[in-house]
Amino acid sequence: MKKLFAICVMMLLCFGVEAQRVTTNKTTVNVDLRIDATSPSGDNTIVLDMNGEELMWSASHCGVEVVAPSRLSMTTNHGKWGEMRGTVRFSYSKTKEYNSTIAKFRDFAIELRAYDEGVAYRFISKRSGSYKIIDEVAEFAFEGDDMAWIPYTNYRPNATTDYATQYETSFENTYDYTAIKDIDWRRLIFAPVVVERNGLKLWISESNLEDYPGMFFSNRDKNGVLDTEFAPRPKEVEQGGHNMLQGIVKSRHDYIAEGKGRRAFPWRIVAIGESDAELAEQNLVWKLADESRIADTSWIKPGKVAWEWWNDWGLEGVDFKVGINNETYKYYIDFASRFGIEYVILDEGWSVNLAADLMQVVPEIDIKELVDYAAERNVGIILWAGYWALNRDIEGICKHYSELGVKGWKVDFLDRDDQEMVEFVYDVAEIAAKYHMLVDYHGVYKPTGLGRTYPNVVNFEGVHGLETMKWLGREHDQIGYDVTIPFIRGAAGPMDYTQGAMHNAYREDYRPDYSRPMSQGTRCHQLAMYVVYDAPLTMLCDSPTNYEAEPDYTHFVAQMPTLWDSKECLEGAIGEYIVMRRDSSDATYIAGLNGNTPREVVVPLAGEVYSQIEIYADDKEQASKYEYSTTADGELKLWMSAGGGFVIKIKR
Repeated sequence: MKKLFAICVMMLLCFGVEAQRVTTNKTTVNVDLRIDATSPSGDNTIVLDMNGEELMWSASHCGVEVVAPSRLSMTTNHGKWGEMRGTVRFSYSKTKEYNSTIAKFRDFAIELRAYDEGVAYRFISKRSGSYKIIDEVAEFAFEGDDMAWIPYTNYRPNATTDYATQYETSFENTYDYTAIKDIDWRRLIFAPVVVERNGLKLWISESNLEDYPGMFFSNRDKNGVLDTEFAPRPKEVEQGGHNMLQGIVKSRHDYIAEGKGRRAFPWRIVAIGESDAELAEQNLVWKLADESRIADTSWIKPGKVAWEWWNDWGLEGVDFKVGINNETYKYYIDFASRFGIEYVILDEGWSVNLAADLMQVVPEIDIKELVDYAAERNVGIILWAGYWALNRDIEGICKHYSELGVKGWKVDFLDRDDQEMVEFVYDVAEIAAKYHMLVDYHGVYKPTGLGRTYPNVVNFEGVHGLETMKWLGREHDQIGYDVTIPFIRGAAGPMDYTQGAMHNAYREDYRPDYSRPMSQGTRCHQLAMYVVYDAPLTMLCDSPTNYEAEPDYTHFVAQMPTLWDSKECLEGAIGEYIVMRRDSSDATYIAGLNGNTPREVVVPLAGEVYSQIEIYADDKEQASKYEYSTTADGELKLWMSAGGGFVIKIKR
């Protein structure tokens, strides 16, 4: 009889009809159910198994298992979501981009989605009133010998250290390539990560992270399962850290989040690629995020930024004292205006040090004078702000500086992704939008789709970017990192790597220099980043003096788009190289970014219709030089140095 009932239930599901478990005198009869969602192409399937009392999920690609059965649950102060009790109803939807199935329980629901790029699921609360999320279990089960690309938190614990000390991190680290069973269980891992399994590449992260803590990974049991960890909600936070601009958590609650009413929780994502290149192309974080909450987005204007901090205000040959003063910034504004660069940032130093008060401006700076001077030259001013200082009065500070004509904020030193910090990130986005201000987040967790929901949020750091070249030695492999992130961190969304170095060196010739920094790799390696990396607000990090010495090159950089109509990863391998094509309204750019092994790549141009072509390729002798050409025929064979690159501009 039990078997017959299960068969009947599955028949009902096939027709989209309600399925119900048998309950007699409050005794629930267990019925094994299996629901799924399959992508429009039919390649990707996500499954929810309800076997006994515990829910499990799994995923497959073309019939090959990519995620083995894994637990999922959410525990609240009212009980555990993830157990089979009472009535279960189902709903289905199909679109051109995805297919969806929702399993509806008494207090919660679980939505499954399958895209051609991968799969995702999320919990949905059906409760009214307030509740607390004690914990969430979101397992990703593989084999212990499956290899993974993982970034640990910055903190290096000893054997007795628990995870509490690692929840505060800048989310900037390089990647370890390791078997899952060899992961250091003492260290937390932040998303995204990539797992190689059954010949496929699996990219794991989250989307629509709102009013909830971000997802870390661990491998406590030293097996093939990536467990999730979530920072508990802060109880007591004190001002401290870098120049008193950070919030240092002194104690935390015994739950990870506070909830209220009916709401959806973040998506757990597995993008599935048959090649590394497919990971670099997928866009699931954006697709799963809430649509824009800004009715009129016409005022949002991304672009390029002349930036002073990386080059240490490094002007040369001027007749005034260089530093944090109006004369220096007017020079940066004049430079930006001459080359058509849209913005200048006033980084750390314009407000009084250690005060954490953005209303206290140093006497050498007159913000209104600079804003007016810049506006006359079609340049906007963006201000740097530490987390603690801005959080003192987000509304009042945004109102004040927007009335002065400031165009946006670079917000730094967040260094957490617990529920309280995620709330701050959304608050700043919403309030800044109210006053028509852009936001660039630094010292922040990976993108989770906020840029779709609030398009005024144009960039994120959360990347081990070029700033580290001011102090790290040649033993550090930044070149290898540069060709790893397009497939992992870059696939989550925009990243403010802050490229544009004009002093370039092969790794054996590189040396750190805080005031006159250089990059590892060639000039064309830096140039290619403007195409390979997604950054709607992107930096020219070096000194105007250095850019002005090479005006043709600088004009080429300044005229490159920062928003694109489409992208295609033509070829590449994680940690080795990548070739990316991006299209804008009037031109196509193809860029190659290379790792530590010299190589030749072939770029087909057959069928391309163009009025002009420009090619920047590596000079084979000097890292800071390049070869420039305006001719091509049929196909291009381009040689890339170790740490090299190229850029092709095809103007239609």
